Amino acid sequence: MKWFSEDMPKYVQAKEYIDTAIVPLQQFHLTDEANLEKDAFQREVLSIYANEIEKELSGRILLTPTYHYLKVENMNMENEVERLNEWITHLQSQPFKHIFVMTFDNGWKKNERNLAGELLWLPGIKKGNIHSEETIQVIKSQVEQISELIRSYW
Repeated sequence: MKWFSEDMPKYVQAKEYIDTAIVPLQQFHLTDEANLEKDAFQREVLSIYANEIEKELSGRILLTPTYHYLKVENMNMENEVERLNEWITHLQSQPFKHIFVMTFDNGWKKNERNLAGELLWLPGIKKGNIHSEETIQVIKSQVEQISELIRSYW
């Protein structure tokens, strides 16, 4: 289920069966102009990944709104980890047994052990046509692998 008004009544009704949450992590900035197009493209791709995983595991997971964070030079990642852990703690109290955060940003990989949830770091597709057959096949293949990984936690 997604964080949409039409899904929330279904979520409330089936809450006892939905034990997994997926939180997409997306960096935001306007200062690194050389990477704006790549980062915007990755945001689109991350959204597709999240939606496809939700579709694949429908009835067992809730896809939360995207967690956005400001990516700046000399960013204090410890503060961001703390902030994200507040989200995760809130989700755990609902109660979700499994919380996965997914991102293309490898900066989170360095802080993975400090996260209260499980990190799904995805190797980034830097650019391309979101509708090309090649991009669609890469996403489809990785969604299958990620779905299997999530199932292994159940």
